[in-house]
Amino acid sequence: MRRRKVVYPPAKTATRSDPSAALDPRAAAAASRIVSINLNAMTGRAGIRQGGRVQITSGLYAGEFAIVESVVGGVIPAAVVRTEAGRTRRVRTVDLVPAAKVDAAAKAESPAPETAPGPTEV
Repeated sequence: MRRRKVVYPPAKTATRSDPSAALDPRAAAAASRIVSINLNAMTGRAGIRQGGRVQITSGLYAGEFAIVESVVGGVIPAAVVRTEAGRTRRVRTVDLVPAAKVDAAAKAESPAPETAPGPTEV
């Protein structure tokens, strides 16, 4: 009796020449995931010093104010910050803005508060 030839299915990594493969929703979703790399992150941000007050511009704590506990050099400079809520986090320095600049910009945008007239003496 002769043995039958073993047939293996095609590998999942094999390229398809089927045009219906382009209509696969998983393939379309994978193609839509575009990654952008901020090359300016390597230079960091000037003015980030230990003990300085900063605002976090992106990530989990975006918009929160924090105090810089340490600055870590490297390919992408980072800082360890402690938020006002007491949580510690490492953040790229490019994602930090010194709070003095943020406070000054907020004051410039907001109109001057009007003072109500006080009691007058009779």
